[in-house]
Parts: sequence; structure tokens; C-alpha cells
Amino acid sequence: MAEATLLISSKNYSSWSLRGFLLARLSGIDFVEERVAADDARAKEELLMRTSSILVPCLIHGEVSVWDTLAIAEYLNELFPEAAMLPAEKVARARCRSISGEMHSGFAALRSSLPMNLRFHKPGFTVWSSAQADIDRITSIWRDCLTTWKGPYLFGKKPTIADAMYAPVVTRFLSYDVAVDDLSKAYGETIMRWAPMKEWVAESHDEPQEIIELDLDF
Repeated sequence: MAEATLLISSKNYSSWSLRGFLLARLSGIDFVEERVAADDARAKEELLMRTSSILVPCLIHGEVSVWDTLAIAEYLNELFPEAAMLPAEKVARARCRSISGEMHSGFAALRSSLPMNLRFHKPGFTVWSSAQADIDRITSIWRDCLTTWKGPYLFGKKPTIADAMYAPVVTRFLSYDVAVDDLSKAYGETIMRWAPMKEWVAESHDEPQEIIELDLDF
């Protein structure tokens, strides 16, 4: 029997579910996935970015239920310190927490203008100025980390909580044909080669669920 259960929603559309999954894989916890029904109204509202659902992701570990991705990250980091989900060095650890929190609470224009859709690809997509400001800030964060800690992940040779938090952004840049600098492009390629990411993306293509509002050719 698995040690934990991770509640998720759509693999194609849910960036928060993806973050929860990557965090669980990063920690090494033995878990199984359980899907929230596609017709659950609260789950669909979350996917359409109209509410902050507390349904997913949610990690159930014994008698403990932890929702919200940052709470899941901190819980797993405490549970599995040997997994080194945060950098060992103090300055890097503080930066990792800071940029993870910024991803968690910010970039609203990017979220609304470029929703996650792994099966979608729109060459030449026009990015609005408000979303472009978010893109510029994100790539600035990436360049700073990659230059300081030498990559290929944000804090060196091993992925951390921050990489799990920013991974869905990489998919958005690919889906909407967002032009980025060479260093950010190389980072995106690293993320897409990350084994748990490849696992998630492959399974998303077999998912029957479709949300018409997120599949419009807008």
C-alpha cells in the first residue's frame, strides 16, 4: 500500500496539480494519484482560474491532509530532509523560498492570458503587455538564479521546490510560442527533460477530459 495519496485534477490543464505532483516526486514519497471528478464544479472553477479551489492538489498522508502547494512543499521538506528539496546554503535557500512564494502569489496576468494547456500550441500567439511584464520578470528570475548557481536547474545541479513551482510556466511558454532568451530557453529544455515532467506530460496526452473554454483558438 502506498504511503500517501495525492489528489489532483486535470493533467492537461491544472498547473497546481502539476506542481503538487513534481513536489511529491522530488521528495521521494511513495504515493498514488486520485483524480477529482472532472464534473466537480469547484475543480472546474479552479481550472478556469475563477476561484482558488482547496480541492487540489491535496496530499493525504496518514491522518494528515495538506493542501496548497507551498504547504505541501514545506511538509514534504520536513518529512524528507534527505531529499534536499531546498538548497543547503542559506542564501540560496532564502532565494528559493522567495521566488517560490512569488510564483505562488503573483503573475496573475500570465495565468489569465496564457492558461496551461499541454495539448495546445499556437505559433505566433500575441502576448498582451501585462502578460509580457510577467514573462520579463520570470525570465529575469531564471537568469539571475542560473547565472548565480550555474544551473542547469535554478539552484544548481539538482531540482528544488522552485523548479517544481516554475515548471508549469515552461509549458505555457511552449504552448503559446513565447520568445525567451537563450539561457531561459535552455532552462526550459532542462525542465522538459526532467523525468517526472516527462511522465506527467505523456499521461496528459491520454487524458479524455476537455474544457472548451481553455481549448478555444484565441
